Amino acid sequence: MPSIVVVGMQWGDEGKGKIVDLLSEKMDINVRYNGGSNAGHTIVNGDQSFKFHLIPSGIIYPHVIPVIGAGVVIDLEVLFTELEGLEARGIDTKRLLISGNAHLTMPYHKVLDQLSEKRLGKMAIGTTRRGIGPTYADKAYRSGIRVQDLLDLKIFYEKLVAALKEKNRIIKAYGREPLDPEKIMQDYIGYAEKIKEHVIDVARYLNNALDAGSDVLLEGAQGTFLDIDYGTYPFVTSSSAIAGGATTGAGIPPKKISAVLGVAKAYTTRVGSGPFPTELEDEIGNYLAEKGYEYGTTTGRKRRCGWLDVVLLKYASMINGTDYIALTKMDVLSGLETIKICVAYEYEGKTYEDYPSHQTIFHKAKPIYEEIPGWKTDISDVTSYAQLPKNAKNFIKKIEELVKVPIGIISVGPKRSQTIFKEFYLW
Repeated sequence: MPSIVVVGMQWGDEGKGKIVDLLSEKMDINVRYNGGSNAGHTIVNGDQSFKFHLIPSGIIYPHVIPVIGAGVVIDLEVLFTELEGLEARGIDTKRLLISGNAHLTMPYHKVLDQLSEKRLGKMAIGTTRRGIGPTYADKAYRSGIRVQDLLDLKIFYEKLVAALKEKNRIIKAYGREPLDPEKIMQDYIGYAEKIKEHVIDVARYLNNALDAGSDVLLEGAQGTFLDIDYGTYPFVTSSSAIAGGATTGAGIPPKKISAVLGVAKAYTTRVGSGPFPTELEDEIGNYLAEKGYEYGTTTGRKRRCGWLDVVLLKYASMINGTDYIALTKMDVLSGLETIKICVAYEYEGKTYEDYPSHQTIFHKAKPIYEEIPGWKTDISDVTSYAQLPKNAKNFIKKIEELVKVPIGIISVGPKRSQTIFKEFYLW
């Protein structure tokens, strides 16, 4: 039975939430395996809209078990606010399972993130200031606090006091008031009582479920080029956002992954700082931003927009082992006379058809485009591949030829009904 990884192939915001929602209906378990509350998924289901930051999107289906893996960093304030919001809408949240090995984003992590970005000024990375980087830094430094520490509040308090000795020294150096461990402790006593019914050994649970024939969907946050190792460093997130992160973040061995579905927008966007070869700072860029409603689910920041970059998609396909692509927001391109696709880069007179390994080349790369005719027809009501305009089909075929991966799903709007299944054979 399938275990499918859904991964972003650009800089996040590719529309993974909708794709996960579509596939979750057929699954038994939905796992979030990386990132923290810096991620955001928006799902339109019927006449209801849901915004998720930490909880797996599949929770809206009563038959799906939502799971948060060890690779996620959890802000408990955000988590329980989300849970309360879902419960108020009649959704059962008692099914949520959480790895005891997942690390906690503490109040001091958020303060340090904000102070660091302010200090960097024009050199700021452009984080969401949600404390994600400092949380993963403590995890790597072996000084983090984990979910399982809440099951023994004596241990939790000892770790909290030890952490604040160091963190408060830094916070005070910035001229800020130190954080009070007693005040933080009071909040976390309440969290500990609420979370204990959700905590399990996620790796054991998932491996047993797969061995028993359950269908598992592994939901990635952010995108390939925000990956800590393979993204446009340092303008990246702090977790493993590629498909390989699913194995470590969920505790599943690689041989138990059946397929990888890469999600890509029909154009390219990114939030925050960092290089972006196809960025459009003109009326076309504004057109894409407004028609595509390119504003972050988590921050509300307007996204930078540009033409589709298949150099990035080829690299993302390689390192993720992408079996199929879900192409989203095709409808946004409707109405354009011509559409450009970046097929290579130029730097100092040399052409690069593959993603350059040196950051200087990528930062200064100029896009080389192929231009194809657009389509005037509104495609937001199209329900089959055959109904698409000829030029829209040509656009899809061109991407498949360049990336050498079939496009299995085409999204032409935010609703579940605005989806075309072209080639997706996993059931």
